[in-house]
Amino acid sequence: MTLSPRSPTPSTDGTADGVADGTVGTTTATATPPSVTSPASDPPAPAGAEGARRHPPAGRSAGVDGLRAVAAGTVIAYHLHSELLPGGSIGVDVFFGISGFVITRLLLAEFDRTREISLRRFYVRRFLRLGPALMLLCAVVATLALATPLKAFEGQWLAALLAMTYAVNLIRAAQPGAYDHVMGSLPHTWSLGIEEQFYLLWPFALRGLLRRVAARTVVIVVAVLCLTPTAIRFALWDEHAAHRIYNGIDTRADELLIGCLLALLLWHLRENQAALDRIRTWAGRLVWPAAVLIGIAAWKMPITAWVDGWTPAWYTVGFLCVGLLTATVIAVLVLDEFHPLTLLLALPPLAWIGQRLSYGLYLWHYPILAYVGTLGLVPQVRVMLVVTGAVLMAGLSYRFVERPLQRRRQRSAPALAGSSA
Repeated sequence: MTLSPRSPTPSTDGTADGVADGTVGTTTATATPPSVTSPASDPPAPAGAEGARRHPPAGRSAGVDGLRAVAAGTVIAYHLHSELLPGGSIGVDVFFGISGFVITRLLLAEFDRTREISLRRFYVRRFLRLGPALMLLCAVVATLALATPLKAFEGQWLAALLAMTYAVNLIRAAQPGAYDHVMGSLPHTWSLGIEEQFYLLWPFALRGLLRRVAARTVVIVVAVLCLTPTAIRFALWDEHAAHRIYNGIDTRADELLIGCLLALLLWHLRENQAALDRIRTWAGRLVWPAAVLIGIAAWKMPITAWVDGWTPAWYTVGFLCVGLLTATVIAVLVLDEFHPLTLLLALPPLAWIGQRLSYGLYLWHYPILAYVGTLGLVPQVRVMLVVTGAVLMAGLSYRFVERPLQRRRQRSAPALAGSSA
């Protein structure tokens, strides 16, 4: 297939990432969107709901924002009360799928416009999007560790320093028990390490593939790559290897790669409306079972504990399965804005939280929980304080750190647009 730069594609403003937000661009939902699946010369979309189905919005997906909010809430609920939601860490797996999809769409949008992917621009924008909020968190934790007698932060200046290197997952993979004994109030930053290490490699790989082979071949290569982490997990698995498998970039990359594969497939088929309609139809049929299975895993499956045969299954094929389920949900959210699940996840409160607060909530909830946990409070009060504190700190971080830098990044976009590593 010819790689055509004509198809309208999402903006590469970089406003979507990891546990940061759920964009697939910056066009607002209220604007009349162009097609993301056909060239600019296509005739206008049919009127009504079916026309909107055939021509989904090219900008921000409120449904993806809502999915991110639900995933963040699931992880926080798991940390607050793991007995109530023993599989709640599955929210991180959903984050990974969203990240791979959104980042790949942004890179492909840039490639369509310029026939190139600027690595310098990508890395600058990734840092400006995710780095400052994390550095603020780490600065606060380090200050509390060095300047106060609070037990929850005792010695945590080292944990804060390690978190800023995006190497926490490597520490946890190498050392069983590092979850408690090395990282203290910042163990949850392991997932940021997975994502940043993936972002370090994926743009190089994608740019190299796009330069050298046809789009169809790129899709096939990435599909094969999606299976590689599963093979590694089978090779590594024994009952003492769970920490290595759970935290390794090589053993967790399939969830990100499946999101990348979905973005590549939709991009490859962007001028084949019949194929996109088939994907939308089949994803629509499968999405409710997919969502239910993810929900059951979060509700009933103790993912991070040893339970009979469940743990070996989860640590070998489980991540791959969740990646596929997440991709099914994302496909519906971006291809069918009138599907009931899309309408549910696109509800304004969910979309607002997912867009603005999900990253900050994920960052701040755990150190606040670590402190509140030392106060000896009843569970109801503990939950109320953690949620309130996380919302407050996430809101302040977004208002005074993340949002100003987003605006500055948008203003500086023209200066970076022509640069290429």
